[in-house]
Amino acid sequence: MSIYIDTEWASLAKAGEELCGDHVEVVRTAEALVAVLADGLGSGVKANILSTLTAKIIATMVKNGATLEETIETISHTLPICQKRNLAYSTFTIIQITREGQGYVVEFDNPSLFFVRAGKLSAPTWQEREIDGLKIRESKFQVMPGDLLVTVSDGVVHAGIGGVLNLGWQWEEVGAYIEKLVNLHPDAQTLSKWLITACGQLYASEPGDDTTALVLKIRTPRTLTVAVGPPQHREDDVQIAKLIREEPGSKVICGGTTGSIIAREWGTDIKVNLKDLDPEVPPYGRLRGVDLVTEGIITLSKTLEALKKGETQPEGERKNAVSLLSKLLLDSDKIQFLVGKAINPAHQNPDLPLNLALKMQVVKEIAETLEERGKKVDLLYF
Repeated sequence: MSIYIDTEWASLAKAGEELCGDHVEVVRTAEALVAVLADGLGSGVKANILSTLTAKIIATMVKNGATLEETIETISHTLPICQKRNLAYSTFTIIQITREGQGYVVEFDNPSLFFVRAGKLSAPTWQEREIDGLKIRESKFQVMPGDLLVTVSDGVVHAGIGGVLNLGWQWEEVGAYIEKLVNLHPDAQTLSKWLITACGQLYASEPGDDTTALVLKIRTPRTLTVAVGPPQHREDDVQIAKLIREEPGSKVICGGTTGSIIAREWGTDIKVNLKDLDPEVPPYGRLRGVDLVTEGIITLSKTLEALKKGETQPEGERKNAVSLLSKLLLDSDKIQFLVGKAINPAHQNPDLPLNLALKMQVVKEIAETLEERGKKVDLLYF
């Protein structure tokens, strides 16, 4: 089973404080995703430092293969118990999900995890034990596409206490609200914002505690195949055309020659879009079975610039090849570049900018930029 995990979180700082005392840390590796929500004791700067330190230590140690016992022992020694209140300096929730979908959750004094499957709250099986003086709860389960995991700081279940709601927003009420939201099929970012917005309203815009919601949504990975340039040997044209046709997910062809090869092998034509012309970007086209056909190195170079700047297409802005390609790349989880090594004589002109002669370097930099954003990228050369 192949899965992808969307993660997003939103927070409110306690009224009168500039910094939130909660902290979220998310780490992705080739084997698993680790997400930590830590809630520092008190509020403001001190709580922010404590929660940040806790979350970063946990995420780093779990990422590097430390056992739960080693991790919690380190935390308990680094952040001792507050002598005045006999409370730990930070509570936390750890969520680890492997690429095979094996879920593992550890909770220490945070509200219990909300686990939603098929639109309904489901109750994981919990076990309790003590590690280095800390009483923790842990649960192991298998996730599948469509599952939703939500963990919150206690500011969520305290929302409205003594005001709009006498006893706060109880765990069961939050769960029922999440069930309603899930049926609207929001993404992780939207769901976390909706939850925190509801909390802000219950607090009448004066949060009585730091409030955070961390959302993990399990889904099927979105894949993208990008063919860049013709293969080095003409006899490989058939192989490339066949490979692109058989690849699942979205497909992009960059380069006029490459597009012509695929169109010829598939027995079809490229239709150039003349409505969305942009003086700075070559026009794009459509080919049956392919989501986008663009010019080659100029479009790729401008796409690299846009990705590095973190640019997104503003609402209402005219779309062009760069904005369409950037969106496809950013919306995908697994991206495969099929890079042809044939040299285009037009790009060897010494009067042209240097990067035009470095197609493979541009593709490599795009791949590195996407990997920094958590994408899985493969480069295959022909």
